[in-house]
Order: sequence, then C-alpha cells, then structure tokens
Amino acid sequence: MKKQTTLCLLLLLFIAFHPALAQNYTISGYITDKANGESLIAATIFDASSAKGATTNNFGYYSLTLPAGNVTLEYSYIGYCTLSHTFHLQGDTVLNIRLDQDNILEEVTVIGHRSEMGVTGSQMSAVEVPIAQVKNIPTLFGENDLIKALQLLPGVQSGTEGSAGMYVRGGGPDENLLLLDGVPLYNVNHMLGFFSVFNSDALKNVTLYKGSFPARFGGRLSSVVDVRMKDGDDKKVRGTASIGLISSKVQLEGPIIKEKTTFNVSFRRTYLDILAQPIIKMAQSNEDGGVDNAGYYFYDVNAKFTHKLSERDRLYLSTYFGDDAIYLKAKDGSAYGGNYEWEDHTKLDWDWGNAIASLRWNRVVNNKLFMNTTASFTRYRSSLSTGYESTFRDSSVPEQADTKEESKLTYRSGIQDWTVKTDFDYTPNVNHDIKFGTAYTYHTFTPDVTSLKYTDTGQTDQNIDTVAGSPKVYAHETATYVEDNVSIGRMLKANLGLHFSSFHVQNSNYFSLQPRAGLRVLLTDNLSLKAGYAFMNQYIHMLSNNTISMPTDLWVPATTKIKPMKSHQYAVGAFYSLKDIADFSVEGYYKTMDNLLEYKDGASFMGASTNWEDKVSMGRGIAYGIEFLAQRSFGNTTGWIGYTWAKSDRIFDRPGNIINNGKRFPAKYDRRHDVNITATHKFSDRIDVSASWVFSSGNAATFAFHEYAAIDSPNYRQPDYADSNGFHYGSFYPETHSHVESRNNFRYSNYHRLDLGVNFHKMTKRGNQRTWNISVYNVYSRLNPFYVYVWDESTRDPETEQWKTTKTLRQATLFPIIPSVTYIIKF
Repeated sequence: MKKQTTLCLLLLLFIAFHPALAQNYTISGYITDKANGESLIAATIFDASSAKGATTNNFGYYSLTLPAGNVTLEYSYIGYCTLSHTFHLQGDTVLNIRLDQDNILEEVTVIGHRSEMGVTGSQMSAVEVPIAQVKNIPTLFGENDLIKALQLLPGVQSGTEGSAGMYVRGGGPDENLLLLDGVPLYNVNHMLGFFSVFNSDALKNVTLYKGSFPARFGGRLSSVVDVRMKDGDDKKVRGTASIGLISSKVQLEGPIIKEKTTFNVSFRRTYLDILAQPIIKMAQSNEDGGVDNAGYYFYDVNAKFTHKLSERDRLYLSTYFGDDAIYLKAKDGSAYGGNYEWEDHTKLDWDWGNAIASLRWNRVVNNKLFMNTTASFTRYRSSLSTGYESTFRDSSVPEQADTKEESKLTYRSGIQDWTVKTDFDYTPNVNHDIKFGTAYTYHTFTPDVTSLKYTDTGQTDQNIDTVAGSPKVYAHETATYVEDNVSIGRMLKANLGLHFSSFHVQNSNYFSLQPRAGLRVLLTDNLSLKAGYAFMNQYIHMLSNNTISMPTDLWVPATTKIKPMKSHQYAVGAFYSLKDIADFSVEGYYKTMDNLLEYKDGASFMGASTNWEDKVSMGRGIAYGIEFLAQRSFGNTTGWIGYTWAKSDRIFDRPGNIINNGKRFPAKYDRRHDVNITATHKFSDRIDVSASWVFSSGNAATFAFHEYAAIDSPNYRQPDYADSNGFHYGSFYPETHSHVESRNNFRYSNYHRLDLGVNFHKMTKRGNQRTWNISVYNVYSRLNPFYVYVWDESTRDPETEQWKTTKTLRQATLFPIIPSVTYIIKF
C-alpha cells in the first residue's frame, strides 16, 4: 500500500510539472534602433536562466524557443544600451524591441563582435567592420574607403600603392564575392583601382569571410564581403553632405510614410574634369593643335526603399549605378591652301561601370520560419573607343557640304546576370539554427568584341561597319544549400552544411557538391579553439595582365575547354578574450586551388584574331599562412594590431598549359610579412584622432636579367663610320634576346607608410553637426615603389671617348606625402 501511494504521488507530481518541463514556446520579433527604426543586424538575445540565446538575421529578425515559465531576456548590441525584459512565458510571443543608442559608447570600435564570430561562436575566419570605423581611418585624398579598411585586417593584402584591390589568403581579385544587399558586384573599383565603389554614407553593415565559409555562400574561392545598405530613417528626414579635395557626397534618408515606408539615397561625384578645364584652355598653344576637351570623372548613386506591407511582410528595393569616364578630343592640326581647308581631330572615349537592382520580399511564415525572396539584376560593362575625324571644306563652293572622313575603333566587354533566389531561416529550438535556400542565375558574357566604323563622304563615299571578336556566351547556374548551426552541450558547437551547384554552358554541364564544416570547443568562458573546412567552386574567371585594376579586365565563364576553379581550405585557431583589455586570436590556414587561369606569355586582352580560351593556361595554386589579431573594442582608445605571415605559389605544369617551364613560382602578390596597426582616440566630443601604420614585404615582378645576341642575325653589319663622340651612322646592331629565368623572380623593396587624421566637431546653432577632417597620407613621405622598370644608363669613357650603355632598374613612386581637408555637415 505504501509503495502504491508513493507511485501515485510521483505520478501526480509528473502530471503537475510535465507541462512546465516539456512545453516550449517561441519568442520572435524585430530589433531596431529606437531613434531611426534601422534594423540591427546580429543583435544578441540572451536568456540568463537557460543560458541560451539567438542573434538577429540580416533583416533584424530573431526567433528564440524556450521552456514555459519566467524568463529574463537581455537584448544587446554594441553601441546600444542593453535592455532587460522579464515576463512569464506561457505562449508564443511577439516582441519587437527598439534599443537606445548609448552615447557613452559611441566611440567604441568593434571588429568581430558577433556572437558567432567571437570566442563563443562556431564561425572563424570572419570579421565584422563597423562603418563608423571605416569613416575614421585616414586614407588617400581623405576619401574614406571600405576596401582600404578591409586591407588593414590580417589575411587581406592590397595590390599596388594606393589601390583598392583585395588579395585574400593567396587568392586573386576575382576570387572575392562582393555583395551589395545580396547582389554581386563584378567591378568594385574607381579611378583604375585607387578607390572602391562603396559610398560609406549609404552603408550600415559589412562582414568579411576569409574562410570556413557557411554553406549559404558560394561561387568564389577566397572571400565573401557582405555589404548591407541602410534602410532609411522611419521618423524624420536627415542627411549628410561633404566636400573634399576631389569629390563631394550627399546622402539623404527619411520616411515617405512614417514608420512604414522609408528611403535612403546617396550621390557621389568627382570634379577633376571640371577643375581641369581652365588648365586645358591655358595649355592650348596654337590654333593648329592642342587639346579641345579632356577629363576624367566617376560617380555613384545608391538608392534603397523599404515598405512594411504588414507585421509579417516587408518589401525592399535596392539599386546602385556607378560609372567612370575618360574622354579626350584633340586637334591634330589644320591646313589652308587657296580655297581649301582641312581640320583633323583625335578622339578617345573610355567608360565603364556597374548597375544593380534587387527587389526583396520578406515574410515571417511562422514564428520559427523566416523567408526572403529576391529577384535581382547586375551588369558590368566596359567600352573603349578611339578614332579620328578629318574635315575638308571648299570655301569656293559655299553650298557644298563639308566632306568628312571618320574612323572609330571600339572595344567592348562585360557580364550581365539575372537572378532569382529564396532563403529560409528556421529555428526549431535553441540548439539549432537552420538556414536553407536555392538560387538560379542566367549569365550573359561578352568576353571581347571589337568593332570598326569608317565613313568617308568624299569621292570614295565609303561606309564600313564591321564587328569581330569572341561571341557572347550564355550560361545557367543553380545553387541549393542547407546549413545548421548546432549546439552540442555547453562545450561544443558546430556549423555543418552542404552547398550544391550546377553550371550549364555550351552544351556542357558541371556539378559540384561542396561540404562545409566549422567546430568550436569552449575551454573556458574566455578561451576557445576552432577548426574549419570549406570546399569552394567558382565557375567564372577574370583575365588580367595588369598591375592595377583596369576596366579591360575580362570576365569569362568556364567552358568546354576551361574548367571551373576549385579550392579546399583548412583552418584552425585559438580565440581569447582578456576582460577589460583586449581580444586576441591566432589562425593558421592551408589552401589548395585548381584550374587557376593566367595569360600565356605574350598574350593580352586585345586582339580578336585569337579566341580568349587560346590565350590562357590552367594551373594550380598553394597558399598557407598564420594570422594574428589583437583588438581593443571599448573605451576612448580603440583599434587593433594585425600580423600575417603568408606564402602563395602557382604551378602550371600540364601539357599545353606550361608556364615557367612547369616550375613552381610565387604568385603575383605573394608577400611574406604584413603588419597593420590602427588606432583611434577620442579626446572629447569635439576632437578625435586616428592613425594607421602599415608594413609589407615587397611585391613580386618578372625581369630578364640576361641578354644574348642572336646567331647569324640578319640585322647586323659593321658600322660605316663613327663620329668623335662614338655615335654610329648607317649601322645595324646585333639582334638581342632577353632570357627570363623564372616568373616573378624579383622583389620590390619593402613597403611602409603612416597615415594620420583628426576630426574637429561642432554643433551649430541649428542643431546640425559640423566636422572638419584633416588627413595626411604617407606622413613621412616614404618613396614606396609603384612599379620598377628597366632603364638604359649611358656613360662615356673619358679615355676612349666611347659610350657604354648599362641596364639598370629604376623605381617609380606615385604618392608622396599628401594632405587633405574635408568638410562634413550632418543635418
């Protein structure tokens, strides 16, 4: 009887407490900025009682499933006051949270503050760069630049002096997936690579992935740069305007319908072409020749519109347009004879740029499932035209029209994509965060097209219009992925995923199943070890034989002859947070790459007689290195110290694809050491200063250090005679050939530079903030090499009076010390 009573009591207790123990409910909603309604990406939600949490997605949405009962949630985001909310959870609950900015922490700079990127997260080889820090870093001509800020991080290398190129963990510039609101940008450079296309005034969030890629990303080997634009203030209209040495910017945002429909528009343009016009007019020497008109400019337009259809549905329209243009019209000369007059002109028009547009629909399907559907368009095109115009006029016959002879040679290339994709975020419980989706892209490639137009309205009356070059290539690309960020107890956390892609081109099909894995082992609250693996596939290539980014770089697809690029990357690391002082991380990586492309010796981008597939060779690459990062993310003084030791080699030894005699050689931007130090200090609300110092080993280059005379050269005979200075007349010299021992067999001198900047802030009587920024690029005017060239140095022997020519290497420096001033007003 006693035994039965005990069993009954246990059964009653189980029945009484089972609902509380077993019943789970979901808390979901959006987290936004209280002042302007801007969604907060990667804000943290944490339940102290269960020690479980979640983060918001790219649209500020979160979902957290917890057991029924009393819960205390903490909502936090760097630079904002933490909000604590205690309530009794007894059903599915929607909580939309608006956080207040913490003015005390406005100066805080945080790199990698996401929970998934820090000590406790499973993601490694990823950092998040706050836009406020991008704006503070001193740069060339005072133009704050996102790409140049990323170059200061470990594992990311720049190209030549001042350029905005990115070489991540031994990869090339075409191996970076640069996304603007989820849409790829194929050319991110202005002014031949010295500035990027990203206008920081229009941006909200930037995340860089260097490895251990989540399964939702694909299509590139080396990095993903995920850039998100501001949605726009949903309460009041406000903006920013700035005037600098070479460009001006204006940004405006606000509500169309308060707290429902918003806009964010920005515009940037350089005015070098306008400033150059008086100089060009002054330089015109005479009527027979000179420059009629010439200039260069670039512009950017960003626009984003957001509309809340309902509590569950939202629409986003994002657009970007940007172009560079170089133009020239020069008068070669004119002639007059009797009643006749001739006039000749040379013309150059070179323009290139991007255009993207995307329409996104968000829907909260239920409190655990979030859907985002996107339709997008992206286009990059380059057009280079040269020509001349000759005009003949007979003044004795006034009624006769002028006779014109005109020739125009145009070289065009480009790429265009149409994409439809759907992504889902599914959070079944606190231990799983599942993402899955699918995408389809229709590519149109224009590798190289040369057209010639010739018109003569004179006696010959000719009209020629012809086109030659590689034909357009059309391709279909699909991708499907699934990933799960799973917690296995307190100590272990893993991100496991699969990415499947296909590429159909020229009646050929390529398929790729790419596993991704990341593992975190939490040793203490402040120390963790991580490991990651990623197999990546890339179906498009960029052909370039330039040391700087040029609009003539060609985007081409994998074809029946050219295989897709692929890579395997392995990474391990340790992450440590020293409370109230700094965060530390060290990572090592090893990456193999296959089917990399390089131009064959002597090949270039132009020349329609040969198809581009016959101009390139396929080979392999190996890259490995160690990265160290120490960062301080709080207080009046913030910044980081980064160091990278890296090595990157190429091997082209396949039959028909031999480069460098099949021997291993260093990659174009293989550099052994990179050091980056960045610091910002806030003295008061009115003054803050920033500084950055960079050091890197010299870039690689190829030179012929040996020459030899050709045997029985037909271009050789003895000199007829020589004057007293040793100069020969009527003579031919032996034909010589250069011998290149190996590719990239020379190293430039080491590169280092210090940049400084100071901001002076003041509030005007109307409540606007006025800022004067003074920056100095290359403070100690280090003469860093932009490129090195061969120079024939001639000397005369005073005894024999003979001249001797010696080949020497000379260095060209592009940027000495350059001060700049920018005026900024926020209204």
